[in-house]
Amino acid sequence: MRYYTIIPAYNEEAFMAATLQSLAAQTVLPAKAVVVNDNSTDRTAEIANEFAQKHSWLSLVNKASDAIHLPGSKVIEAFNTGYEIIDEEYDIIVKLDADLILPPDYFESILEVFKNNPKAGMVGGFAYIEKNGEWILESLTDKDHIRGAFKAYRKELFLQMGKLRTAMGWDTVDELLAKFYGWEVITVERLKVKHLKPTGANYDKSARYKQGAAFYTLGYGFVITAIASVKLAMKKGNPGLFIDYINGYFKAKKENKTMLVTKEQAKFVRQYRWKKIKQKLF
Repeated sequence: MRYYTIIPAYNEEAFMAATLQSLAAQTVLPAKAVVVNDNSTDRTAEIANEFAQKHSWLSLVNKASDAIHLPGSKVIEAFNTGYEIIDEEYDIIVKLDADLILPPDYFESILEVFKNNPKAGMVGGFAYIEKNGEWILESLTDKDHIRGAFKAYRKELFLQMGKLRTAMGWDTVDELLAKFYGWEVITVERLKVKHLKPTGANYDKSARYKQGAAFYTLGYGFVITAIASVKLAMKKGNPGLFIDYINGYFKAKKENKTMLVTKEQAKFVRQYRWKKIKQKLF
C-alpha cells in the first residue's frame, strides 16, 4: 500500500528536523511527503528544504496566509495546499503535524491494520507529552479517538466524506462521518507518538470560543454540548472554559453558522454521542 503524507508547518523550526528525521527513519517510507510552510517567519522552510535535498520522496511548498493561528481552518487550508500538488495514486493519505517523533515502525504497523481490515477507515496511535522528564499519555480525548496531529485515512473514506473540513471540529467530524458511512476508526495503543508541543500552544485566544461553535456545527445540540464542554474544560484543568464554550455555542447558533454535517448526519451524531454517554454512565 502507498501512503502520502502532508505536513502543515507554521514556525516549527524547533521541531521540524526531529519530525522529518523520524519520518525518514520509518521502516516503510512514504511514497510522497509534502511539507507546507504556512507563512513561517523562522527557519521552518530552510530546514524542510535541507531534508528535501536528501530525500526524493519529500518536497516543500510555501503558502502565504494570515499569521493568526486558529484551530482547524489554518492548518487544514495548509493541508489542502499540499493536497493540490499531489496525485491521487495513494492508498492512504496522512495529515501529520510538524512537532512529532514517530516510532520507526509507525507506518508499517498502520498499513498492516489497513491491509488486514478492509473496513478500517482511519488508523492511528496515541500522543504522549513530556512531563517532569517522563513521557505520559496526552489525555485530552478518549482512547477511541485519533488525534488530529496524526490522521491516516483510507482513500475511499477520505473521498467519500468530502476530504477535510476547514473548520474547528474537522478532527471530530471526520471520525463521526467515518462511522456514519460504516467504516471503523482504529487506535493502536502500542504506537506511542511523542508530541513535542502541547496541543493548542500557539492558538489565538479567540480559539476558546470556537470550540463551542464547533460543537454547534457538529450537530450536537445544547445538552450534548454542555456535557462535552464540562468534560473538556475539566480535562484542560480550567473549569472557566465551560462558559466560553457555551457562549461560543450560542453565538454560532445565533449567527446560524454553516453546519459541518447534513441533517441526517447530525441525527446520527447525536444518537452516537448519547450511546457513548450511556456506556460511560452504565
